[in-house]
Amino acid sequence: MLSLDIVHTSLESELTPKNRILLVEDEELIREMVTIALEEEGYEVKTTSNGRTALNLLQNSNSEFNPDLIVLDLMLPEVNGLDICRLLRYQGNIIPILVISAKTSETDRVLGLEVGADDYLTKPFSMRELVARCRALLRRQRYSEQSLESQTPVQKYRDINLFTQECRVVVRGNEVNLSPKEFRLLELFMSYPRRVWSREKLIDQVWGSDFLGDNKTVDVHIRWLREKLEVDPSNPEYIITVRGFGYRFG
Repeated sequence: MLSLDIVHTSLESELTPKNRILLVEDEELIREMVTIALEEEGYEVKTTSNGRTALNLLQNSNSEFNPDLIVLDLMLPEVNGLDICRLLRYQGNIIPILVISAKTSETDRVLGLEVGADDYLTKPFSMRELVARCRALLRRQRYSEQSLESQTPVQKYRDINLFTQECRVVVRGNEVNLSPKEFRLLELFMSYPRRVWSREKLIDQVWGSDFLGDNKTVDVHIRWLREKLEVDPSNPEYIITVRGFGYRFG
């Protein structure tokens, strides 16, 4: 049973009432309860129960509702949540996505992260936890944008050029499309070449100390980065596994 146990804290002041959330959920009761919880926190919420409708809204450049965050169920009519994640990331859409799903196995959670979700919350869940995860995703996104603005414009390492203020990466003369978390990971690695980072340290630096998910998400993002950076991802030259410790760059 979902519990509507909202806790109001001073952290709410960090977020403006203009934060917009798109909720895609086909179960009416859950959709109504989540909407109430998020609106209680000052968010503007738009809902839909259909995957195709959600995609049309997100891909419509003339839409009046441009969300800052998507709360996305996986089992949806017409287009499922996994396909929505996969398509948005393929198209370069970097909006944070929180998946909510009744699928609870580790395989399902990892698959959700692999196709582009930023966090994964299993049903049943409390409204307190859902609101906390939404708050954390929005806050990390804002801090990440502020951090990028203050960094050196270009970082170079061998065949990789990272353009900080443009959020672009060029590898061997070809531009590659990175998600926000992939970009932040690569930026961190390139800032400290040959330094060994544990999964916990990477979570703290890239996802934030308030991250509530599984640290396996680090391995997932490392695998994605290798596929985009390495000539042979199975024999990496840039992102090296240091067994028993973590990862290093170069």
